[in-house]
Amino acid sequence: MIPLQRPPLAPALAAELARRTAAIRTAGPTTAAGRAAWRTARQPKAQLRLMLRRMAPGLERCMYCGDNLGTDIDHFEPIARDPLRTFDWQNHLLACAHCNSNQKRDRFPCDPVTGEHLLVDPAREDPAEHLVLYLESGAYDPLTAKGEATIDVFGLNARPELVRGRRMMFTVVKSLLTAWRTAGAAGRTAEQREYLDSLRLLHHADVLRTVLALRRTPPLADAVLGPDLAATLGELVRTHPEFERP
Repeated sequence: MIPLQRPPLAPALAAELARRTAAIRTAGPTTAAGRAAWRTARQPKAQLRLMLRRMAPGLERCMYCGDNLGTDIDHFEPIARDPLRTFDWQNHLLACAHCNSNQKRDRFPCDPVTGEHLLVDPAREDPAEHLVLYLESGAYDPLTAKGEATIDVFGLNARPELVRGRRMMFTVVKSLLTAWRTAGAAGRTAEQREYLDSLRLLHHADVLRTVLALRRTPPLADAVLGPDLAATLGELVRTHPEFERP
């Protein structure tokens, strides 16, 4: 999971979502009213899906697991909890069918004392403040209660394909960095661009982000990547500063 940048809505779409929210408020609001309104909102959903696809990591990956294709518009706070957020743009994320229908469903754990929700919202906060990814193992460790709940709800460690995929992607990232350096040294700029595009569009974008974060602690970068690859990482960011951004 990586931080995401949510773009503003076009005025016409924002007005349409507000109108539909007002209709739910007038009708109840109830879970049934929210779900019925969502089922019939074909055009707004198509527009929302397009915007979510543009802000999704990699090749339209799920905003939770980062592995599968994002196919569903997930309501971060489920309709069952707050029907008035059915058409709230700040409440929409792109999820794969497994994360949406098999893992999360209507689960939305909250702190029993404060009432604060305990899932990481990647469009509002940096997941790295709540989760740490270990590159060699491909597993996450929680740093906070939010991190713990997020790992549990989305099965980030319980799904073997995710753990293995992150571990394998670390190997891929190292290979791409090496290939980018080699192509550059040989003056093969077109080939270099291909490697850059591959890095930008990787599954498990959290792996690349974790690798990039190693630059903040050079001794750790040297230990995890080796001095040569750590230097290549530094060169990549110097020449392509967009990799510094989420």
